Amino acid sequence: MKDLRTLYKPSLALLTDLYQLTMAYSYWKTRTADKEAVFNLFFRNNPFQGGFTVACGLSYAVDFLKAFAFDDSDIEYLMQLNGNDGKPLFDSEFLEYIRKMKFECDVDAIPEGTIVFPHEPLVRVKGPIIQCQILETPLLNIINFQSLIATKAARICMATAGEPVLEFGLRRAQGIDGSLAASRAAFIGGCSSTSNLLAGKLFGIPVKGTHAHSWVMSFDDEEEAFENYAEAMPNNCVFLVDTYDTLDGVRKAVKVGKKLRKEGHEMIGIRLDSGDLAYLSREARKILDKGGFQKASIIASNDLDEHIIDSLRQQGAAISVWGVGTKLVTAFDQPAMGGVYKLVAVRRPGDVWQYKVKISEQAIKISNPGILQVRRYNTGDELVGDLIYDEEMGISDEIVMVDPMDNTRRKKIPASTPSKDLLVPVARNGKVIYEGPPIKEIQDKARQELARFHFGIKRFVNPHRYPVGLELKLHELKTRLILKARGFDE
Repeated sequence: MKDLRTLYKPSLALLTDLYQLTMAYSYWKTRTADKEAVFNLFFRNNPFQGGFTVACGLSYAVDFLKAFAFDDSDIEYLMQLNGNDGKPLFDSEFLEYIRKMKFECDVDAIPEGTIVFPHEPLVRVKGPIIQCQILETPLLNIINFQSLIATKAARICMATAGEPVLEFGLRRAQGIDGSLAASRAAFIGGCSSTSNLLAGKLFGIPVKGTHAHSWVMSFDDEEEAFENYAEAMPNNCVFLVDTYDTLDGVRKAVKVGKKLRKEGHEMIGIRLDSGDLAYLSREARKILDKGGFQKASIIASNDLDEHIIDSLRQQGAAISVWGVGTKLVTAFDQPAMGGVYKLVAVRRPGDVWQYKVKISEQAIKISNPGILQVRRYNTGDELVGDLIYDEEMGISDEIVMVDPMDNTRRKKIPASTPSKDLLVPVARNGKVIYEGPPIKEIQDKARQELARFHFGIKRFVNPHRYPVGLELKLHELKTRLILKARGFDE
């Protein structure tokens, strides 16, 4: 995989919100920039009202961290910013400070392709508070979008029950980078290929494509268009048959396919892009089979998503390959994932950690304090629950999970239950030590992990809730901090 510097200039340090820099300046101005802090990046709800999320985007984040530094052009730009009094927004000494600033944070994260759930930290950043703060926006930008698209792709691929999904949403994607990140995430989520050539080049994703209606319309006759395409591309013949009369187009594709076969080549299949796909695919299958093309694929497109695909399969559609574009790369039914990045602990260098909690009138918006890790328990092939615990406090001998949204809902897990911690080291003292696997391995991991979970969490409607809870001591700490913040100090 090429890194982000292939696409952009070396410095991406200004890929952040202004308020991150105004806070950074204020830390520096008040001489608290060296205060140590811990931030957790997590989300509160699975997207698409689903039962799971596919973690994605860590490779992009690692590239960002490797290159994290303010260059001269960044400083020159920041020097031009003024406050409401017309004076410079930032002191020149501060700008010189961040120009010379070296990345010093420790970063831990859950690897891409892991199935994750609400409240679990996907990324944990520990280090000088000024640096942790500046990283908030870029990390959220990267992780939120790619996890959203990877999850959508996984849902679509589940709907096809293993039949290939081609991603071709480039023309409808949210800009250049949106298209590249979406193609990458869609492949990790399970798509077999993309139409996006630049994504193929940068990430090593297989590419697929055929012709459009304009090719057919550029000739006087549909059959002539198929013949000319077969002559030009004999090893890539998928004919788009619905420019005029769909079933007549299938018959013409069969006719040209027989000529192609005589010349030693084979028609791959046909594509349907409009109309009643269930009916047309069944009728097209009959024509193809009768014509001797039993192995020819029927590829369907036309604003598909997991719900439409599931419906078509229930109707007995004879579709073997699914082309999905707009509703995948834009996450059409939920175009943003609500990941957040919250301060959970602070200290002066060398002191003990002071845990922090953000409270709210809405229970779901109350953050979980602590230097958090996620431990996933299993009994053989069955995954039984994820425990969120604080690394400083550890885990009690008697393992009790407390639901973050309902403290009366608890689950005991025997201490002997096999387990694995999900967050792994990514950077130590600013040095990136994590080398992510190839993209195909990430895709395989996502597929294999999803297969291990109970089918209930994979339902599209009213999915089962996988057990995720706070370790009992962490829950009790959180409760004390909330009561203290609300004036009920012990």
